[in-house]
Amino acid sequence: MDFDQVLKEVLWRLVTEGSISYRRIRLNFGLDDDGLEELRRELIRIKRLAADVEGELIVWAPDGRAARPEPTALPQPLPALRHAEKPTALAAERDLSVAAPITLPPVLSPPVAPAAVAAMPEAERRQLTVMFCDLVGSTALSTGMDPEDLRDVIASYQSRCSAALRRYDGFVAKYMGDGILVYFGYPRAHEDEAERSVRAGLDIVEAMAELNAAVPRPPGVVLAVRIGIATGPVIVGDQIGEGTASETAVVGETPNLAARLQALAQPNQIVVSAATRAMLGDHFELEDLGAYELKGFAEPVPAWHVLSARDVESRFAATRTGSTAPLVGRQEEMGLLSRAWDGSRHGRGQVVLIQGEAGVGKSRLVEGLREATAQDHIWVAIRCSPFIQRAPFIRSSNT
Repeated sequence: MDFDQVLKEVLWRLVTEGSISYRRIRLNFGLDDDGLEELRRELIRIKRLAADVEGELIVWAPDGRAARPEPTALPQPLPALRHAEKPTALAAERDLSVAAPITLPPVLSPPVAPAAVAAMPEAERRQLTVMFCDLVGSTALSTGMDPEDLRDVIASYQSRCSAALRRYDGFVAKYMGDGILVYFGYPRAHEDEAERSVRAGLDIVEAMAELNAAVPRPPGVVLAVRIGIATGPVIVGDQIGEGTASETAVVGETPNLAARLQALAQPNQIVVSAATRAMLGDHFELEDLGAYELKGFAEPVPAWHVLSARDVESRFAATRTGSTAPLVGRQEEMGLLSRAWDGSRHGRGQVVLIQGEAGVGKSRLVEGLREATAQDHIWVAIRCSPFIQRAPFIRSSNT
């Protein structure tokens, strides 16, 4: 990983986690003293996106605040021997009158470091999707590899995981050796957290093949991951620990359930909870694993295995269940669409923009037009995805 890639990774972790220690940067990316100093200079002095805290960690500071100010060089106070000299001798040296007062340099108190980062928002109740990701085979790696080589493998694994999680806006709450705890829905919430978490998991599983091809490992050891995902209400936002040990805590049964599901998973398998399954709709091929007796849970817990992603025609079609609800109170909007359709059939090209807040029924309105125009036609759907950036539109069509 070159310096620019390290810079991007550290910057992303600052944005998502708020801070990162210099020791963690050394361990994860293998920077020497010169590289670490250049990284600090780039983020603090040039880009003005971060601040230093007591030489131990670097924190996110997008307002351009500088790190702790360097102490200004102060004139040295006179030695004790000079203090004991007669005023006449001091005055003669300064070419001053004997009666002139002698003023010694003031003793200034050390500068006070400004607050490095704004206070985190208070803890709040949210629905969160929690992912536990664990590297399979790490014990065999640790017994069969030199510690420095093992560090490189773990760093490469974490880098590939963080790239997949960043793409779907997952928040890395904690690295636990070869395990990763991730929140989807904090600090920024989306309407499709469950889908985002599963897509990130599939990308991580796919990245394992690249990791096995890229890193040396003992004979017979194949790197893989186990992933557990659960969704439910939690209290999130409390900061526990201090300094580099600080982390954002989540209170509720959801993290425990995700950890138990991760333990159920086979290598390179993603296992999701019932609540997560209900939110996935038809976006993925899933296998029902049945219900399991899990430690800490009074009732058997159902679980599903994610097989693959489906190429769905539209997000609306993939997330709805059962029959489509009837359109109510949309006569004016449907009349406008019907008139535009009739005009286009008679050679007058039409363009209609449907705009509104999420959930008001834009997709249902388009589906209503499609149902009302059941005659022969070619329906072309061109959609964009929040998961694909700097890429052409995806086109799907059916007759």
